[in-house]
Amino acid sequence: MSQIDDEARIVLASPISGTTLLVLVQLTSKVFTFTANQVILRDLPPAILGVATQLELYYITLLYFSRESIRLAIQRKSLVVAAPSVASDDGNNATVKESGITRQSITQELESQVVVNMSYLSFGMGLMFAVVLSTSYIHLASDEVSRTPFHHQSVVITTIASLLELASEPCFNVLQMHTLYRKRALVEMSAAFMKSLVTCFISMRAVCYNTNVGVMAFALGHLSYACTLLCGYVIATRKISRHLNFSLLLTRLQLSNRHGYLGNRFPWSMVSLAASVFLQSIVKHLLTQGDSMILATLTSLEDQGIYALASNYGGLVARILFQPIEESSRAVFSSLLHSNSLGKRHTENIYLAKMHLAEIIRAYSMISAVAFPLGPALVPLVLNVLGGRRWASPKVCGLLSLYCLYIPFLAFNGISEAFVSSAASPSEVRKQALWMGAFSACFVSAAYIFLVAGNLGARGVVYANIVNMTVRTIWSIAFIRSFLHRCKIAMKPSEMLPRPLTFVTAILTSTVLMTKGAYGLETENILGTVTYSAIHFIIVSYVERKYLAAQYTRASKMMTFKQGKYKRN
Repeated sequence: MSQIDDEARIVLASPISGTTLLVLVQLTSKVFTFTANQVILRDLPPAILGVATQLELYYITLLYFSRESIRLAIQRKSLVVAAPSVASDDGNNATVKESGITRQSITQELESQVVVNMSYLSFGMGLMFAVVLSTSYIHLASDEVSRTPFHHQSVVITTIASLLELASEPCFNVLQMHTLYRKRALVEMSAAFMKSLVTCFISMRAVCYNTNVGVMAFALGHLSYACTLLCGYVIATRKISRHLNFSLLLTRLQLSNRHGYLGNRFPWSMVSLAASVFLQSIVKHLLTQGDSMILATLTSLEDQGIYALASNYGGLVARILFQPIEESSRAVFSSLLHSNSLGKRHTENIYLAKMHLAEIIRAYSMISAVAFPLGPALVPLVLNVLGGRRWASPKVCGLLSLYCLYIPFLAFNGISEAFVSSAASPSEVRKQALWMGAFSACFVSAAYIFLVAGNLGARGVVYANIVNMTVRTIWSIAFIRSFLHRCKIAMKPSEMLPRPLTFVTAILTSTVLMTKGAYGLETENILGTVTYSAIHFIIVSYVERKYLAAQYTRASKMMTFKQGKYKRN
């Protein structure tokens, strides 16, 4: 393998620090949310938590349908590699220096304005979906949900919050484009803090005055988050917009050749790509949020509240760790697989993307080997402390333990689909949308078998999700292998999987903990569980020591290279 080109090095180096900041954002925001939930959870009936889950599902759905396809279209275009002073911005200035890397004849000013203009399509789509989804949700809600105090008002407030958040899309995409992760982290952490503060304050005040505010506290929390996000993003992008001389408003492009642009504002190539991805995004969202939709349809509000608790606690690690890695990796894959480098370097960039994917999958496998046997064993101990008597029941404990086993499937699917979404051509994206339809049918069938025929309740939804993530991951891996084979690059299982002894250790540890009665509320031997956990972690670390050492060396070299060659004072 010949020497890696400078563009590829910057693409890889920037997301390393970006991932760290995004993990910090997720960690901080989840700490705020977790703290607020713990304050109000003991006085919150499961039925109210179930309605709050439906409200959050409505909020997420409106945002996802409005902006996901636009974001993917923007990311799939070759990213502007920001100057090092921008990528490592210290929050006090946004000076852009010459990076030595140009994108053909397109200037950063024009590229930034294109990104801003495309982002306004999200707001336009949001207005349309807000009318359709809000009307449908209010009229199709069950009588039990409609009788919840302030339910209709909460839906209206949540709709306004979603539109305000969509209004911040131009600023978000500019920060993402120029890899200003530090500014983005500061804004998102502030917004998460405000959301938690408002939700907690209103809920506690209602308890003090013995007032039932229903889900109004959660709706106002969404509104405070959106307002803080919009104001913070605008402030964060003002300097760079002035320096690069582009507007944060929808503006006509200054083009010598207007061919290929819609209304002299939107590139047809990006609009076409967004349209191709849109159907896939809808199907993917239905698959991702299908468990919540099925629960809202087939179960009671109490069951929905119990599942919401399990998914919030069980998915905490996934949202803190795996989501930022998936997001930054998608940027890496998009940049490497759609680089404007010369043909002789294109193969090297694909090889880099493949190695990045293999390293993450192997790291995920190691984490799974440690967490798979230990998660269910530690669940009862944590639930007794955090949930209180209202929530500490065998039903909740068993569901949360099962959810711990589902998290690895979620992680593997996320990173594999991040590669597929970056590598697939528009025609392959449309084919993937058809396959997503098949996966939806598979998920619905599995949910029917487990929920209706098996009568497993919320546990059946987790089993259906495991089936769903498994078939999607298998398809994604098959696509990746086919893509790499066309590029004459091999991908061996040994590059992605830990050593067999690691899996053997995980199986033995699970067997020991199960025979010792560690998987249940009756667990009293805390010292024994912790001891087995420590021994298991030490064995896995010893078996994989060479891989961990190699990763540490690689990260150290990358940081040294970045600081020595690209950092500017």
